[in-house]
Amino acid sequence: MIIVFGKELPCASHFTNLVDYISCAVANGSDSKKFKPEMRVGSPSRVLHIRRLPSDTTETEVIGLGLPFGDVTNLLMLKAKNQAFLEMSSEEVAQHMVGYYSSVLPVVRNQPVHVQFSNHKELKTDNSPNQERAQAALRALSSAHMDSVAPAPSSVLRVVVENMVCSVTMDTLYQVFSKFGTVLRIIVFTKNSQFQALLQYADGQSAQAAKLLDGQNLYNGCCTLRISFSKLTALDIKFNNERSRDFTRPDLPSGEAQAMEHHASPGLIPAAPYPTATHGFPHAFTITPTVSYPGLTMPALPGALTSLPLTATSRLGFTTIPAANAVLLVSNLNPEMVTPHCLFILFGVYGDVMRVKILFNKKENALVQMADATQAQLVMSHLTGQRLHGKPLRITLSKHSSVQLPREGHEDQGLTKDFSCSPLHRFKKPGSKNYSNIFPPSATLHLSNIPPSVVEDDLKRLFCSSGAVVKAFKFFQKDHKMALIQLGSVEEAIESLIQLHNHDLGENHHLRVSFSKSSI
Repeated sequence: MIIVFGKELPCASHFTNLVDYISCAVANGSDSKKFKPEMRVGSPSRVLHIRRLPSDTTETEVIGLGLPFGDVTNLLMLKAKNQAFLEMSSEEVAQHMVGYYSSVLPVVRNQPVHVQFSNHKELKTDNSPNQERAQAALRALSSAHMDSVAPAPSSVLRVVVENMVCSVTMDTLYQVFSKFGTVLRIIVFTKNSQFQALLQYADGQSAQAAKLLDGQNLYNGCCTLRISFSKLTALDIKFNNERSRDFTRPDLPSGEAQAMEHHASPGLIPAAPYPTATHGFPHAFTITPTVSYPGLTMPALPGALTSLPLTATSRLGFTTIPAANAVLLVSNLNPEMVTPHCLFILFGVYGDVMRVKILFNKKENALVQMADATQAQLVMSHLTGQRLHGKPLRITLSKHSSVQLPREGHEDQGLTKDFSCSPLHRFKKPGSKNYSNIFPPSATLHLSNIPPSVVEDDLKRLFCSSGAVVKAFKFFQKDHKMALIQLGSVEEAIESLIQLHNHDLGENHHLRVSFSKSSI
C-alpha cells in the first residue's frame, strides 16, 4: 500500500497479473481513459494485501485464505475498501501462499480475489470494533489450528498410484505435492507391479498436510493416490534423472544407476516405463461439493477425511480454479518472432487451440484459449520453461474466460486469430490416438504421413533447412510412413515442429510432427 497525502493508493499487481489486466482492457475494447493500471511497489513480505473482496466477506474467510499455508499472526480488515491485510508467521510462508495463488485463483464467495505482497513488514492494529472482531476470529482459528496439528512422524512420504490409466511422472508428482511445501527429493520406482514414489519435504508439517491427498485421484476417475509416512528420515539421491531427483543439488550427474533410499529396504527396483498418457488433468484441488464449518466453506472430502479438523482439511484448498478456465497467459515471448500461428501449432500438440491474441502494446505477452481447462493444464505442465525463439516460456492461467475477437471495424494488425475451425486440431475426433501420444518436448521428433516417394535424405534436408542440426534418423521398420528424427536440441525440435508440421510433401501428403518419448 502507498500512502500519499494521507490517502491510500492501490498497491501494484504482480507483473503477470498486470499484463493480464491490460489484456482484459484490450480484449474488451476498453480505452485508456477507462483503464488505470495499478503500480506495484515493495518486495516479498510476510504481510499480504488482499483486494477485490466481496463486501460481505467475514474475517474468518480472509484468515482461511492463509491457514492452509501456516500460522496467521495478524489481520487488518478494510471493509469499506473491500480489502484486507494478512500477516503470516514468516516471509517464507507468505511466499508459498503468493506462489500458490499465482497459479490457483483464490475465490471468496464465488468472487475471484487478488493476493499480493504488501510493502508493510508488519501490521499494527487498533482497538476499533472492526479490528476487535478480526482479532477475536484470529484467536479462535489460531487456537483450532494449534490444537489440530500434531507432529508428523516423518518428512518422507511413500506414494502408491493405483488404477494408473494415465501417465504419472516425477514432474506430475512434484507439481501436485509442491503445493503443500518445499519438496526436497523424489525417487520413483515400480514395486509389486505398482508405480510408487518416495517424496521428502523440508519439514514434517508439509508432509502431514500433503498426506491428506490420500485417496484423491490425480486424474478424473483414475490414478488414485495411496499415501503413508515412510520409516525413512531422509532420501539419499545420487543422480538427477527421470527416476530420482534432489532439488537441492542441481550439480548431481544424470547417471543411469538407480538411486536408492537411505538405508533402503530390499525390493526397491528400477522404474518401469510409464503407461502412455491419456487426456486428463489432476483434480486434487478442484473438488466442488462443500461442507460447512463456522464461517467457512470448504471442499467435501471423501470417506474419513471429512472428520479431520479445520486446518488439516483446509490445506487441500477451498479456493479453486473455475472449472471452465481454459485461457492461458503466455509471457516472455520474443516479440520480433512470435505469431499467433506459431503459438497455435506449438500449443496444439497438447490440446485444440481456439483463439490466440498477442497483446498490442505488450507483444512479449499473449492470451491463448484452449478447448477446455484440461488442455490448458496440459500445456502449462509441458511447455512452461521450454525455450521458444531463444526465450523460456512463462505460462499461467489467465483470469479471462475467453479471448475476445476485435470489434468490427477495429484492426489489430493480425495479432488476434480465431482457430476454432482449423483442420489442424489434433483432438477433435473422439478417441483419437493423439490422446495417447502426448509427451514433453524432446530433441527427437515423431514424423508420420510420409509418402513412399520421400526418402531419408529428403527429410534430413527439409529439417536442415529449418535451421536444425540432424543427429540421427530412422524409419519405422514395419511402416515407412513414420520415422524418428533426432535434432541438436529440444529448442531446435520445437522450432522445427512449428515450421514443418503440416508441410506439404506432395502426393496429397502433409507431414505430421509431434514429440517422441523415444530416442534413436
